[in-house]
Amino acid sequence: MIKKILLAALVILIGIVAILLFNVLNFGSKQPPVETIDKREVNEKATGNYSRALQIKTVSPEDPADFDSTQFNLFNAFLAETYPLTDSILEKKLFNQFSHLYKWNGSNPALNPTLFMGHIDVVPVMEENIEDWDVDPFGGEVKDGIIWGRGAIDDKISVVGLMEAVELLLSEGYKPKRTIYLAFGHDEEIGGVNGAQVMSKYLEDQGVILDFVMDEGGAIATGIVDGIAAPVAVVGIAEKGFLTVELGIKIEGGHSSMPGPETAIDVLSEAVVKLKRNPFPARLSEPVKQTLRYLGPEMSFTRKLAIANMYFLESVILSGFEASPSGNALIRTTTSPTIFNSGVKDNIIPQYASAKINFRILPGETGETVTNRVKEVIDDDRIELSAPQDFTALPSAVSDVNSKGFETIHRTIKEIFPGVIVAPNLVVGGTDSRYYRNLTLNIFRFNPMTLNQENIKTFHGLNERLPIAELENAIRFYVRLIENSAQ
Repeated sequence: MIKKILLAALVILIGIVAILLFNVLNFGSKQPPVETIDKREVNEKATGNYSRALQIKTVSPEDPADFDSTQFNLFNAFLAETYPLTDSILEKKLFNQFSHLYKWNGSNPALNPTLFMGHIDVVPVMEENIEDWDVDPFGGEVKDGIIWGRGAIDDKISVVGLMEAVELLLSEGYKPKRTIYLAFGHDEEIGGVNGAQVMSKYLEDQGVILDFVMDEGGAIATGIVDGIAAPVAVVGIAEKGFLTVELGIKIEGGHSSMPGPETAIDVLSEAVVKLKRNPFPARLSEPVKQTLRYLGPEMSFTRKLAIANMYFLESVILSGFEASPSGNALIRTTTSPTIFNSGVKDNIIPQYASAKINFRILPGETGETVTNRVKEVIDDDRIELSAPQDFTALPSAVSDVNSKGFETIHRTIKEIFPGVIVAPNLVVGGTDSRYYRNLTLNIFRFNPMTLNQENIKTFHGLNERLPIAELENAIRFYVRLIENSAQ
């Protein structure tokens, strides 16, 4: 009997090993052979133009009263003066004074247009942090082959890169078959409701159906993707949702010399701790599965074996993601307490306490599922939940990696950036592209620039900067992408 049991176990084990090996042997590369094209000459004034763009303080402040329209008017003038062919040949519309929509009419109206996006606004530079910058954050300084300034990475590279590309193609007499739109919002950093949302509604009212949209979101990562030495270009095929929930509780206060068994701060603190100690379940969403399908074949045999069999070994893969904050953000709805308010004096026990918790929602979940779980985890009817902010966003739909749009972006990346591995991914932040979901099934998110362990820290931080070579390659990429997508 024991021998039969052992034999059966051996047969089962051999069968499992056979399945695992079969899967890994059939786990082929998704990197098609593409020839790198010769480097195109770009406008010698492009660096100076980019420097000027960074000198204009197009800051989106949290308080609307601090909005400086003068700077946005200067940027309007900068675009018109710096790119005269684009300004005169393309149809141009302004929305809420500062968001720009350009239309480059194609020769074949039967083809659905493409839309390329960027945003002209930047996050503020805190006054207390200015002395920590190595340069003036709005000086647009160019030194040692690097352009410095707020917006160098996020996101004037898209705006200037696209405008330089279009201006170059117009100067050569290029005429696309497919109509091309350029959409540059002026308030992406504070939600995009007066820019991208309005432009999208205009296009929808015009009956426009887009072939695909490309916005910011991914980039070329070097030394960041564990298990792959080559640069990896990640193209966002979906993005997480955004929801902030406010927790509030009111309990009788009093003098701090005679505290009761619990205070509003006690109860609320315990609720926040419960939420942090009980994170949302981890799972592999479809965008992350696609990332693994594209990257797995390029990894070592051990990693390739696990990824090729992700349906059997999902728990092993998830544990690897959980090892870092960036990986953890890809596999679950994240919970981040960001604001805690209570009390006015150190000897008075406050009656009221509130806390704001920010959730970045994984595709497949909704704001309702998030708030329901928050109530379940807290399990305290004394705490009231509300969503006080004006801005919320559902997770996006997942774009098709087999579509012409993704294939075109994939091929263009390989043509301009030799040796780069391309993979779809999930964008954990939010972009203006969310507003265009009614106009196309396919929205992709990619910036043609290289990020590494050093410069990724400058994103929304100190000493934001970008090498001149990155700007030039971005222009080349946009030129080629327009050529490839406008057929």
